[in-house]
Parts: sequence; C-alpha cells; structure tokens
Amino acid sequence: MTTQTPRVTAAASAKGRALNMTRASYGVALVLAPGPAILLATGRLPGHRARRVARLLGARHLVQAALNAAVPFPAVFTAGAAVDAVHAASMLMLAAVDRSVHKAALTDALIEGLFAGAGFFTPPGTRPR
Repeated sequence: MTTQTPRVTAAASAKGRALNMTRASYGVALVLAPGPAILLATGRLPGHRARRVARLLGARHLVQAALNAAVPFPAVFTAGAAVDAVHAASMLMLAAVDRSVHKAALTDALIEGLFAGAGFFTPPGTRPR
C-alpha cells in the first residue's frame, strides 16, 4: 500500500514563496519597527502597548511564514489563512467597540483579510505523488 503525499506544482510553489516573503517582510517590519509601521497606517504615534502588540503580531507572522516554508502544502496555507481570517474578524469587532483604536484595527483587519484571501488560494493546486 502506498500513501500519496501532495506535491506542489511549480506555479503554486512560486505563489506560496511570494506570499511567504510578503508575510515574513511584514513580520520583520512589525518586530523591528512597530512605531513607524503603526504611524504609517494610522497617522498617529503609537503608545508602548500598541508597539508591544504589533511586535507580537509580527512574531506570529514570522512563525507562520516559517511553518509555511517548512511544510509548503495547501493544508498548511489554508490553516494559516483561517488564523488570518479569525484575526481579521477580531479586528473588525475591536474597531466597532473601541473608537480609540478604530483606524489601526481597520487597517490590521484589511491586511489580515488580504493574507487570509491569499492563503486560501495559495498554493492553488497539488497533484498526488
């Protein structure tokens, strides 16, 4: 009995690497320079707590990028996309209840929504080996 493991096509692999590089770059920016990243998104200087939260988010993106690189199969990208979708939904809820972080939360929801969409469709296909 042979087990069939998914093999990622070359096009899917390239899309997965592009998503991963984008995610890792975003993660690095949030970890190393959360203040400028938040200022760019909101037009306001962030407080200490906001920078700490951004660093944690950046670390999560770096871990997710590492997992995607280590196990580049559709199920891994889909699981990551689900995490991104839940994060986006939580940011929409936060924006609705806390006006002081409204703009930052909506910006983060948009970014996470884009990562979720890309993750659900990257890589787009596999073939049994």
